Amino acid sequence: MIDLRGYVFLDSLQPQLAAFTGCTGRGFPPIRHDASLWIEIAPGMPIHTLTDVCLKSTNVQPAVQVVERAFGLLEVHHADQGEVLQAGVAALEHLGVGEEERLKPRVVSHQVIRHIEPMHAQTVNRSRFGSLLIPGQSFFVMETDPAAYITLAANEAEKAARITLNHVQPFGAFGRLQMSGEEADIDAAAEAAIAAIERMTGRTKSRGGK
Repeated sequence: MIDLRGYVFLDSLQPQLAAFTGCTGRGFPPIRHDASLWIEIAPGMPIHTLTDVCLKSTNVQPAVQVVERAFGLLEVHHADQGEVLQAGVAALEHLGVGEEERLKPRVVSHQVIRHIEPMHAQTVNRSRFGSLLIPGQSFFVMETDPAAYITLAANEAEKAARITLNHVQPFGAFGRLQMSGEEADIDAAAEAAIAAIERMTGRTKSRGGK
């Protein structure tokens, strides 16, 4: 049985998230303002079939496909929102579920570090795939469960304020977001990111994890 863990539709990819996705994904890079759909399932291997379904039923292109034993992640995008929404419909029909049967995400952790120290910034910079973290800036880190929803947090944060996207990890046990900027901008972006996750609907996990 395939478990729909994450289902995230982004109506308009913000410039930094689009660039980050294009840089780190191994598929076809999106551009700013493309609509984007992120689907996370368990177990991971059936994500290949889901990719096939989306591509054969619409004109979307895939930027990200991650196949782990436990989880699988797919991102598809297109300039036409209708194409992306239709890809989502095809994927849900294949899985035999509705969008409301996705897992409701939760914020696992979040924190803001004010006026980050130079050596701390260097440590972060050595393991990031986005823009550089500059000493003296405020630095926000956040985790979500399931992981795919971190893309929504990143996109809404970028809409809300002038921030720098340092790193986004939308796969694995938890999604992770790192961003930096001036203190007021980080506070506004962090608030938007957390609120976006808390607004999402879906089923809650049972003790069995489904």
